[in-house]
Amino acid sequence: MRIAVVLLLGLASLLAQQGKTDPRWAPLAFLIGEWTGEGGGGPGQGTGEFSFQPDLGGAILVRKNVSHYPATKDKPAYSHTDLLIVDSTLHASYFDDEGHTIHYLVEPLPDGKGVQFLSEAQASEPRYRLTYRKTGDDRVAIRFEIAPPGEGDAFSTYIDAAAHRKR
Repeated sequence: MRIAVVLLLGLASLLAQQGKTDPRWAPLAFLIGEWTGEGGGGPGQGTGEFSFQPDLGGAILVRKNVSHYPATKDKPAYSHTDLLIVDSTLHASYFDDEGHTIHYLVEPLPDGKGVQFLSEAQASEPRYRLTYRKTGDDRVAIRFEIAPPGEGDAFSTYIDAAAHRKR
């Protein structure tokens, strides 16, 4: 009987902790968890999964992502993996298996229904914008856009996707 009580108290404590979100992650709280996605764009129609999880005792938020793209007449099937680390000042660093590194400022959308990752404008480098918009209780729309070097906000959509939270 004591063991059952201890197990129930431990489970209740774990569930209570999962319901709490560290205030510094408030703009990103809707993304914390594991997701399955699909969508299309420049790389082709793909599928994938990603997670946003606190790490280092809550000091950072880490997104791990993998995307899979089927073969087309022009190229073989391939996968893409990347890692995004967000610090408590809402700055993020992105790294992928193709050797790209992008530094972002993370901002809540004005309507409060999403978040935008925006790289700095640099004359000699493309500019990137990654947007997550909440579209339902466990659904998000994802858009990744690129602006040519020196063209500031002249973004073109590279990937348009959707994801749902894993159960």
